[in-house]
Amino acid sequence: MSWFNYYGLIFIVLIMLPNIVYSIKNKNSAPNNYTNKIAEIFEQIGRYACMAFMIFNIPYTWFGFYFNYANIVYIAVNSALVTAYCIIWIILWNRDGMLKSLLLSILPSLVFIFSGVITASIPLIIFAIIFAVTHILISVKNTPKNSN
Repeated sequence: MSWFNYYGLIFIVLIMLPNIVYSIKNKNSAPNNYTNKIAEIFEQIGRYACMAFMIFNIPYTWFGFYFNYANIVYIAVNSALVTAYCIIWIILWNRDGMLKSLLLSILPSLVFIFSGVITASIPLIIFAIIFAVTHILISVKNTPKNSN
């Protein structure tokens, strides 16, 4: 893997597809109940930085795969996580609840954290942690109280 990560780009596109479909289908969705500007700003910074660092490897900030066949592990684990994410989107499409909120916020967080660790990308690890904490917090806080 050089400065451009084709696999990372594919994983980002696959994660974004359900979100794009959801946005198109639910143009008039209800606003979020939880409004914490600081958390929202850090979530967005974390989200876009993770996407960027999944695709672009900045020299001297990442060290690459550090064991034999790590690239195969990278592809296999991320493929499983992204597939699980897409399947859960399909299964829980019309449902609300804590299970949906947690799964759909934890799985992309795991993709970013795992990718950062396996490629030894310092910025990706840092931004993935920021994203994970804030994304899970906001998702849980926005879960309707009357759902399971």
